[in-house]
Parts: sequence; structure tokens; C-alpha cells
Amino acid sequence: MSNEFTGHILTELLKAQAAGVPLVLATVVKARGSVPRRSGAKMLVYEDGRISGTIGGGEMESRVISEAQAALAAGQPRLLEYALVTPERGDPGVCGGEVEIYLEPYLPPATVYVVGCGHVGQAVAHLAHWLGFRVIVNDDRPELAQPEVIPHADIHVPGPFAAVLDRQPLTRNSYVVLVTRNVTVDMTIIPQLIDSPASYVGIMGSQRRWTHTRQLLLDKGISEAQLDAFHAPIGLELHAETPEEIAVSIMAEIIKVHRA
Repeated sequence: MSNEFTGHILTELLKAQAAGVPLVLATVVKARGSVPRRSGAKMLVYEDGRISGTIGGGEMESRVISEAQAALAAGQPRLLEYALVTPERGDPGVCGGEVEIYLEPYLPPATVYVVGCGHVGQAVAHLAHWLGFRVIVNDDRPELAQPEVIPHADIHVPGPFAAVLDRQPLTRNSYVVLVTRNVTVDMTIIPQLIDSPASYVGIMGSQRRWTHTRQLLLDKGISEAQLDAFHAPIGLELHAETPEEIAVSIMAEIIKVHRA
């Protein structure tokens, strides 16, 4: 395989990573005898089964695509071994050789979206950054979503929450923290998060506030099942009081979801 083609595959991989697109890099790591492609051949497999490049085509490549999708769902690499000898025994070819293919999932970076840049939002952003998460902050008050206010965020997006989704779409490795100033703001944002791919959406407020917000959303036609996907009130119950303590309870809950 030419260095130019390998370079193309790796460039596409880097672009996908920058855009937060999950995919798998499939690489032929060992080839013996007669096989379609030699060691070093690479192919990218996207979540929907699309591919870029090839590791040989045919039945073997079809199986690799399915295995790659499974590896992506599990978030774990795997090594595949195929003999291309006897299709009657289940081999994916008749070339006569053997091949080993390594599947390496590339997931979007674990990202905490902090919506609301008040005292709690600032504390959450600081702690999430310290814990190694990528941090995106947003507030409809432009003066708050600024590096001077939250220096530890990677990306600052002032303005409506829709601007965040346009710039940094949610993935299943996204964790959304709604720590806004009131129910009115929540009501403009929560409908945009219904059935999102994010692994976690937490909403700050007392049980009474969430009960009120929940009823308003139900009146808008959002179902009980959709609302049950949210973590509200947000965070583990630690009897937290200060913004820093609340941030610990929120990030503890996110870590629990992330590591599960």
C-alpha cells in the first residue's frame, strides 16, 4: 500500500476526530500466503457501515465491517483472524492464505457541555477540566461565556444553545450539564436535547423546580419516557451546598455514567 494512500486514510481519520465523528481504523497486521491485501492495508469504518479504503473486499471485508461496528459500540479494540481456504467450513474466501486484522475504535473525546456560566457552571467547568474532560461552555449572556470568566474551558460559545449544537454536535461521549438561572431558560433548551445521543443530560434545580418544569414539558407533548432519560435534579446526593460541592456531586454522577 502506498504511503500516499495511507496518508489519505490517516488525514480522513484526523478530520473525523476533529469533527467528533466515531469510526474504526481496520489494519491488516499480519498476512500469510495468498491474501487480497498485504500487511499495512487500512480501511476506515463509520458507525453507519460506510467505509473508506479497503482491506480486500468480498466476504472478509463484509465481516470486518460488521465486527468494526460491534467494536465501536463496545468502545474496545479487537483482533480478527481469518483463514481464506475453505468457504464450506465458514472461511470468508478461497485465496489460500491467512490474515489478521486489528480494529481500533476512535470515539469522540469525552466532552462536558456546561450550559449556564454562573457560579456553579464555573465550578463545574473547572473541575471537569481538572478531571481530563474536554469542556464546552455556553450562556445566552455573552459576557459570561468568555475565557476571562471561565479560563479552563476549551471552547466558549456565547449566545443561544442552538449555536452550540451547530458548532459542536452532541455525540454519545457527550455529557450535558444544565445549570441555568431559571425555568424559562431551561424550557428553551430541554426540547433541543430530547432523544439526543448524549450519554448524560443533567438539569440543576430543586425537586420542586424539576416537577414544575417537567409538567410544562409534558404539556408541550414531550413524553414521560423522554423526560425519564434526564438526570434531574442533577448530581449525586451529597448534601452539597457551595458551588464547588455541587460541582463535585455533578461530576461524580457524570463519572459514574462515563465509566459504566
